[in-house]
Amino acid sequence: MSFVEDDPWIFSAKSLPSDPRLMATMANGYLGTRVYGDFLHVNGVYNGTVGDCHRANVPSPLNVQLYVPKEKVLDESFSLDIKTGTFRHMLQCSSFTATQHLFAHRSHRNLLVNIITLTLTEGTSPVTVNLQAPFKAESQDLDLQEGPDYCNAKYVYGSTLIPEITSCPLKSVHMIYTPVPESLTLSSETETWAFLTAVSETEMDVKDKFDEGLALVDEKQLFSAHKKAWAQLWEGSWVEVEGSLALRQAVYGCLYYLISSLPPLGSNEEFNGISPGGLSNGQCNEDYWGHVFWDQDTWVYPNILLFYPELARHVLKYRIRTLQGAMQNAKQQGYKGAKFPWESAVTGCEVCPEKIYGEQEIHINGDVLMTFKQYYQMTKDSGFFAMSGGWDVVSSIADYWCSRVVWSEEEQCYHITGVMPPDEYHSDVDNSVYTNALAQISLNFSIDLAINLQHPIPDTWKDVASKIKVPLDPKLNYHPEYDGYKIGEEVKQADAVLLGFPLMFPMTPEQRRNDLKIYEAVTDPGGPAMTWSMFAIGFMELREITIAQQQIQKSFANITEPFKIWTENADGSGAVNFLTGMGGFLQAVLFGYTGFRITNQGLDFDPIFSEDFTKLHLTGVCYLGNKLNFSFTKDITMVELTSGLGSQTYALVISFGQLIPYIPLYVGKKVSFPTKAGRVQPKTSCYPL
Repeated sequence: MSFVEDDPWIFSAKSLPSDPRLMATMANGYLGTRVYGDFLHVNGVYNGTVGDCHRANVPSPLNVQLYVPKEKVLDESFSLDIKTGTFRHMLQCSSFTATQHLFAHRSHRNLLVNIITLTLTEGTSPVTVNLQAPFKAESQDLDLQEGPDYCNAKYVYGSTLIPEITSCPLKSVHMIYTPVPESLTLSSETETWAFLTAVSETEMDVKDKFDEGLALVDEKQLFSAHKKAWAQLWEGSWVEVEGSLALRQAVYGCLYYLISSLPPLGSNEEFNGISPGGLSNGQCNEDYWGHVFWDQDTWVYPNILLFYPELARHVLKYRIRTLQGAMQNAKQQGYKGAKFPWESAVTGCEVCPEKIYGEQEIHINGDVLMTFKQYYQMTKDSGFFAMSGGWDVVSSIADYWCSRVVWSEEEQCYHITGVMPPDEYHSDVDNSVYTNALAQISLNFSIDLAINLQHPIPDTWKDVASKIKVPLDPKLNYHPEYDGYKIGEEVKQADAVLLGFPLMFPMTPEQRRNDLKIYEAVTDPGGPAMTWSMFAIGFMELREITIAQQQIQKSFANITEPFKIWTENADGSGAVNFLTGMGGFLQAVLFGYTGFRITNQGLDFDPIFSEDFTKLHLTGVCYLGNKLNFSFTKDITMVELTSGLGSQTYALVISFGQLIPYIPLYVGKKVSFPTKAGRVQPKTSCYPL
């Protein structure tokens, strides 16, 4: 049961949820665990082959709970502080207070931390608190062994049992942890104990990381370094919503959980992607086994890119690193180029337990391509594509599409046959409108990038791009989901409506409205959480704010109390800590209410408001190496360039079309104007809107 606080940063309760799946989670891009969970997970450590591949369960020394006989407890609370990424359990007794802080260290990614403080409030010491710690150095996924103690701490190590594929080496896990006593006794006014867990791939490194933790304890910097790292994230980039407490907590909670799934700023360590349930979940038979889907690329990624291009690159590097596996997938299916897996782990080879998805849900290739396209448009980072592998991914996807299409003599265009669209209620269909539109977008971007990088352009790219079929019903003026789709057929989730956003596929306002109206009426109300956000964004485009708000409200059925954990479906089923739903919801805020659109010409905006959403302030939006703050209200928009790239007096402008003068942006100088559609763009390319 939760109790209301006015602080949108803190999610509090007097008791824990009865369903352990709904516990708060802690992660830092490398380590993740549920609060008081038996296991932790390490990014990139999977056990099992192909369809049985899942995140390896590592026993968690962090599962330690305070215990005091009930008759002695005056008050008890549990809270997740998303400002500091810290979970707190507090017991208030007649003569003392016991406080426990748990966190995955934000700046030292190999550390999980348990800090317990006892404070005398009246009377005399000693007082004693019991600790319940069911830890056992055992796992069905690892051949764990005990090594010699290190610095008065326990050391265990081992490797996974079954590789993802034959050529993939087993993954090693080394862990050093401070043993937890059965009780703690306070013999002075206040005392603090720090229990550390360090995890790494080698014995040498885990000892180094544990030593770093001990040094932080000695310097009294263990918590402050963690808190400072979160502060740096929030100060650099943030979203301030003027609305109800529930709305603010929903937005802030989504930001916290998404950022938790990514490495710390400045990290150059290998990163192995974002799964729908996050790093804290994904064991065998749960939360899609911790695999990486289009959820990462289509639903989570755009929110990260808007604020943190550095963190967004980790997602792109993951796809670059798994390119060889994707090329193997394509070859096995008889095609050229790369076919990224529907479910991916470490190698990029297909690990989906059910063959049909891996074979037919090929829109994943276009979803991956979109992340590279959006990154290029937001950064114009040609070096990343020329020297870091980005071009290899883009060109391999283009080659795949050209080998996957078939020519229709009857229609005189290219078809893509035998696929499953995002609407997984239908399979083995021809010309999925979403899939084919993505293929065309992929090829057009590949051609543009080739020109910019001065690479030769295969004639087949141009031919397929110009002649691929994208279904459109000219009589009813809407996009059929696939060849033969009949209006009224139930749809699982957002599919054809994704053409308008995020694909921004060219269409008339009438076609956009028809797509939204037709598919909103037949989309399964029990479908996954992210769907309603896409309908909301579409209706915002059409200025139908009442309908958009109704779609947004549907999302709140997926948010559980007290720690704002999302479930995949409104009835609580499916994946939990469902980052996909969170990502969709955030896009409704960051791209819906603001009207932000990432284009080749600039960052467009066209804000819209409702009665319960009256002001939106965004700190640290990154565009072309510059950082900007936006403040949107119904009447006034304010923009501030807080840091610029290069030595130019000004490099960015706000344009409103050919007939209205542009506004130059200078570092530290706010500009304001009546709220309307506009574009942030380079001053050297003042394109009309």
